[in-house]
Amino acid sequence: MADKIEVKALNFYWDENAGKSVLSGAVVVKRDRDILSSDELVIFMDKSRKPVRYEAQKNAKFNIKLKNKNYKGSGDKFIYIVNEDVYEIVGNAFIHELESGKKLYGDRIIVDRKASVYRVQSKDNKPARFVFELK
Repeated sequence: MADKIEVKALNFYWDENAGKSVLSGAVVVKRDRDILSSDELVIFMDKSRKPVRYEAQKNAKFNIKLKNKNYKGSGDKFIYIVNEDVYEIVGNAFIHELESGKKLYGDRIIVDRKASVYRVQSKDNKPARFVFELK
């Protein structure tokens, strides 16, 4: 797990009492080879000012690497829980595995990097979709 996370944005707001930062305008977060971009990002920190949770919204898109496979995706909201190493995409959730062409669609997709587990959930009786090509 990489120790360094780089965050860039046009605007930055920090509320030390709440332990929260709000970044907006061309936000880009880099962690190792993982990249997250959005129009707005909220970073929640613990008492020692270490990030514990990231919430990106408004045009949230990402590129991540998991088990030597590359993924791109998007959603209405993208959450990263640092200590658990879990990504959660909420609302119009989409993930594309680039090497195989597999695609996941749902209302909520959870990727647990430590356990290498994916969960896809849907709501309002809309089915989750999994698309792949047969060879």
